Amino acid sequence: MEDHNFLMIPGLGSSGSTHWQSLWEVQYPEKYHRVEQLNWDLPVCDEWIKKLEEEIKKLSTSTYLVAHSLGCLTVVHWANKYESECISGAFLVAPPDIVNSKRLNFIEGFNPVPNIKLPFKSIVIASTNDQYASIERANEFANAWGSEFVNIGKKGHINATSNLGNWEEGQELLNKFIHT
Repeated sequence: MEDHNFLMIPGLGSSGSTHWQSLWEVQYPEKYHRVEQLNWDLPVCDEWIKKLEEEIKKLSTSTYLVAHSLGCLTVVHWANKYESECISGAFLVAPPDIVNSKRLNFIEGFNPVPNIKLPFKSIVIASTNDQYASIERANEFANAWGSEFVNIGKKGHINATSNLGNWEEGQELLNKFIHT
């Protein structure tokens, strides 16, 4: 992680203080910067990708996108509309299946999810018991986006309720991803 910067893209509700994204930001404040959305609870795709684009325009060095849940879909929608030479890759954790999840039917504009090969290297990290997407659906996303796919077993939605703490496994996966 020594020569890289990271842009955190949280999902619905942002990432609370015990979420691995927040813990990584506290651990490495000089390396991690969070995209702040206008409304974390009633996401509108166009607004979310606009905020992501505003942050990406500020970049001047090699940066990896580190997205969780709806943040993953924000990255894919952004990549379908914009580009940046500063983006070195995307670490996409627990992308939700907004098409088949009744829990997410209030989310505006994220459907359909673009089936595009991302213009930078990417990896999708998924769990076998994620309530927002089946492991099969997560693998479909990875294939569509040209991403490497990693199944980490039963870790729920890979969020604060998964009790991952600092999620050392995630840090190892991110380091491995950066160096391959």
